[in-house]
Amino acid sequence: MARSTRADESKLSLEQVLSIQSLVDAETPRWSPDGARILFVSSLGDTSELWSVPVDEGFPTRLTVGAGDGGAAPRIPLWSPDGACVSCVSGKSGTDEVWLWPFNGDAGFQLTSLGSRIHSMNWSPGGGSVAVSCNRYGSYDIYLVGVPSGKVVRLTDGPLYAVNPVFTPDGRHILYVRLDDRWEDHDILRITPDGEQPQIIVHDTDFFDYSYGGTFGYPLVSPDGERALFRSQRSGHINIWTAPVAGGEPEPLAPEEADQDDAVWSPSGRQVAYTSNHNGALELRVADASSGESRALFSPGVGVCSTPQWSPDGSQVVFRHGTPTSPTDLWVVSVEDGRARQLTDSGIDRRLTERLTVPEKVTYESFDGLIIDAYLYSPESRERGEKRPGLLFIHGGPTNQFSDDFQPYVQYFVQCGYVVLLPNIRGSSGYGKAFEELNDRDWGGGDLKDAIAGAEFLKGLGYVDPQAIGITGTSYGGILTMCAVTFAPGAFQAAVPMSGYSDWPSLRHQLELRHIKLLEHEFGAFEENEDVWYRCSPFYRVRDATTPTFVLHGEGREDWPETSRDFAVEMKRHYKTTEYKVYPNDGFYVGTPPNVRQMLLDVADFLDRFLRD
Repeated sequence: MARSTRADESKLSLEQVLSIQSLVDAETPRWSPDGARILFVSSLGDTSELWSVPVDEGFPTRLTVGAGDGGAAPRIPLWSPDGACVSCVSGKSGTDEVWLWPFNGDAGFQLTSLGSRIHSMNWSPGGGSVAVSCNRYGSYDIYLVGVPSGKVVRLTDGPLYAVNPVFTPDGRHILYVRLDDRWEDHDILRITPDGEQPQIIVHDTDFFDYSYGGTFGYPLVSPDGERALFRSQRSGHINIWTAPVAGGEPEPLAPEEADQDDAVWSPSGRQVAYTSNHNGALELRVADASSGESRALFSPGVGVCSTPQWSPDGSQVVFRHGTPTSPTDLWVVSVEDGRARQLTDSGIDRRLTERLTVPEKVTYESFDGLIIDAYLYSPESRERGEKRPGLLFIHGGPTNQFSDDFQPYVQYFVQCGYVVLLPNIRGSSGYGKAFEELNDRDWGGGDLKDAIAGAEFLKGLGYVDPQAIGITGTSYGGILTMCAVTFAPGAFQAAVPMSGYSDWPSLRHQLELRHIKLLEHEFGAFEENEDVWYRCSPFYRVRDATTPTFVLHGEGREDWPETSRDFAVEMKRHYKTTEYKVYPNDGFYVGTPPNVRQMLLDVADFLDRFLRD
């Protein structure tokens, strides 16, 4: 069963659990052109800045002060081609700008004054310009910005989003991605740097892109300028494909029944590094660009590898790696012999991480025979005959996945004595397109039954109290928790929907665009599928609820819909046992450290009152 990593079972406090944080943010690390340093983004306290760390030995050095303008973390960190400066995207109040920071320590300066959101960007090979995608005139288009002049030239003009610009190595063309109006089909186009001679070189279909280009990714051009890498779901899994830059039939790079991501060419163009996802464990692999033959470069068995980048000489790869009991840090691995070493250290006291719980990967059968993969977190310290309360923890998405990473909320509930199950219910990503589509037009249907089957799995464990099973989660986890309350009364003895949504017909006029695109993809257009939108809304079944419920969310923006509040009010209007709390000075999804701490204390208190004698 799941076990603690050492015999000492003294509990960690909430403060100790929350102190376990990564030094390295999710942005891709970037190797300096001379191969001496790695650029990365790090959040310390309330600020996010650009840092670099020597590859051989030495301590990280902060490169910027104020790169996170207005508190927003700097995005898309990039070295200029000559290594003289680093660039990033930063902004506030709904706008972004490109900033340049000289590596010699001089003050950074704002390059652009676009006054809009920037989606993606890249440097030209000679460093005389950057290409950006921004929504200055209502839809995302490609712009060319001179360096250091800041002079802007618009290259595309149309209602469809144009994102992810990439220069060819000779600088004679720019490739970018254009989405259709549903964000399901993608074209990769090639244009000249003055926006002329557009040519579609790849047409990819049926791959919903919730991040309007972020899921599909950049079309990365090979060093010889002949081929481009891209992600596609056309095989039934998200695999890396290649296509001729001049146009032609795409081919899979190294096909497998697993999701692949983060592909990047080696400097010679003979190899491609990428990550491969097998039931939540993401290993780092390298494939021969010609034959497609691949091998594992870093595969410890447990953990998540992400965002690999080649050294300029092609001898090493830097990547991010973390596990369920260790936060993410930078690692480097030798391409020749596979020897890996940790490059950054988040500085977490090993006496803390050694007392975290290592989850066990389990499977169970759902109502229709479908096998569900899950993570089981269970306290080892149990007296004979003792029965622990159980807790179902549901991920967001729904096209998301629990993986081999650190889960601070879960670790805290385990420290509180709960047996926690994290199921990858139908609709989750990581198990192929067919599995991902199983809850289309059926939110709160088969996926909720998967969660209920997970509760039955917990009840079958001899140390879990079958009369004390709760359910919680954030975003879609909050949605499914609301569905559990109203669609399956009595299936759980306590429910905590965190930052969830409940009334889809009402919300279609209030949610921001990408949520609307998601709902139309999952439910179909409202006019033709009105019954689905209502059937999947837990708000309209509140009268059936019997489960004690704690509804919570952050204060959010002024224009953010009060969907969680409406659910709580409707519950109270029907005299249901309901508590409701809003956390101030925060987004709809609770994220500021003081609020996270108080929220977890509040949730633990609520669960204790209803799941313990």
